[in-house]
Amino acid sequence: MSSDALNRLESLPRLPMAFLPTPLLPSPNLRAALGAEAPPILVKMDDWTGLALGGNKVRKLEFVLGQMDPDTRTVITCGGPQSNHCRVTAAAAAHLGLECILVVNGRPPDPPTGNSLLMRLFGAEIRPVQGREDRAPAMEEAAEEALTAGKRPLVIPLGASTPLGSLGYVRAAVEADRQLAEGGGWGQGRTWIFLSSSSCGTLAGLALGFALLGRDQVRLVGVSPDITAEEMVTTTRELAAGAAALLGVEVELPDGLVIPDDRFVGEGYGIPTPQSLEAAAFFGRHAGMILDQVYTAKAGAGFLDWIRQGRIPSGDTALFWHTGGAPAIFT
Repeated sequence: MSSDALNRLESLPRLPMAFLPTPLLPSPNLRAALGAEAPPILVKMDDWTGLALGGNKVRKLEFVLGQMDPDTRTVITCGGPQSNHCRVTAAAAAHLGLECILVVNGRPPDPPTGNSLLMRLFGAEIRPVQGREDRAPAMEEAAEEALTAGKRPLVIPLGASTPLGSLGYVRAAVEADRQLAEGGGWGQGRTWIFLSSSSCGTLAGLALGFALLGRDQVRLVGVSPDITAEEMVTTTRELAAGAAALLGVEVELPDGLVIPDDRFVGEGYGIPTPQSLEAAAFFGRHAGMILDQVYTAKAGAGFLDWIRQGRIPSGDTALFWHTGGAPAIFT
């Protein structure tokens, strides 16, 4: 990674909230359960980032909240009724003593469960809207109300998947690179990293990070829980370009670095599939890991499929990047 970009990354304001570095764990039992031809398997445990039961949103919010106006009094964001991002944002706002307004599409469960329950425990105001297209106008309305009341608002887009938020995963790529180097994980073959990707901030940050590091042996397989492969590529490239600009560099993501896989969406966002149910049970039985049905179980289904189909050579390494979401299983 260029020293100028790295120095710029470390000099940017950041609000430390995550337990870092998160562990990078070998999973020999998961490998054994997949058969003799399975590659070595690693799991990056970003469900252990700590704040409010962890997950990938904590890394993004460290940068987004770290650069907010010091006069901010209200944080506003959006998501689904069981949004991991809303849960972590509400917890961070409570930690900072800020008001939090969450615009949620769809009717929250009654009584509240999972993330919906946690949002309320953290003191957030929940504003339901009918559909996804209604979230942005409702956030604008909430921001205008806050300004009128003399409470300077910060509006955070869905998933904190902005160029600024993506810097959390540029930093995570540097962290993982160091762990792989120290643990001997950079072998002769490629390293295939699988992760759930919807709003694409995590995927974009990792892509930019590994591109800046010059790790041409990395392949990032983004498994979609809802969007198309084309949307994933377009959004990832846009966010990565914006994040690179914040670091004062221009970077063209190498061809083949980002591989979108939208074969495991099923009937849509948050709806389990036979493959995701099987993946959750497989990871639980053979690795003692919790996958949620919204995001990580579908990513796990993609991970297992690629290995079972022999798409990852036994001389390469398969890395599952666990982005969290455990509260959703309690719904």
